[in-house]
Amino acid sequence: MDRPHPLPDRTVKILQWAMAGGFILFVGAIVTWIIHLIRTAWWLRDVPSASIGISLVAIPVFLVLLGVVLYVFWGLLTDRSER
Repeated sequence: MDRPHPLPDRTVKILQWAMAGGFILFVGAIVTWIIHLIRTAWWLRDVPSASIGISLVAIPVFLVLLGVVLYVFWGLLTDRSER
């Protein structure tokens, strides 16, 4: 049985950068959406306690998740065996 050809290192690095960039865009969109919800609630003169309470939890959670994912991708992208 023939073994499939492994992907070149350059292709793997491009895929890893694309995944990291996609995750940055994803978290940025979520944070932007939450901020938009807060501005809309303020514009409609809604009670801000729920929207501010949710955003105080959700935005830092997504930013920490972004930091962890980027830390992992940075470790994968900087190959330490070449040093």
